[in-house]
Amino acid sequence: MGIFDYVSDLYEALTVREAEAEEPQKDQGGDEESEEKEEKSDDGEAEGGDEEGGDDAEEEEEEEEEEEEEPEDIKPKLEEECLQTKQCAPLKHHYDECAERVKHQTEQHGKADEDCVEEFFHMMHCATACAAPKLFRQLR
Repeated sequence: MGIFDYVSDLYEALTVREAEAEEPQKDQGGDEESEEKEEKSDDGEAEGGDEEGGDDAEEEEEEEEEEEEEPEDIKPKLEEECLQTKQCAPLKHHYDECAERVKHQTEQHGKADEDCVEEFFHMMHCATACAAPKLFRQLR
């Protein structure tokens, strides 16, 4: 390992590079050519578009069937029911009061002195803890 390798490794370790979740898209620079190709393909579809029209309709029908087969999420409904129980009702009441205070502060002063994040988390923790056993029983 020579001095050049040492310096290059040190440089790579100390520099900050942009982290990308996906491979960056490369611009081919041929925007004008691609537009011309699109126009030509549009003309071709107008002449022979009857053959491919059936495929699009079939794909749309398949997508609709897939959407219909998706089951309804019952978790929000269970959480709403749990918020009405005596265990979670005081937390919901406390959150609602806080939300009203914040709303009035925003209307009067333009900004609120507090937020209701903590109250919201307590309320949702109670609701999810109550709904979880019911949800898992129904999913079995």
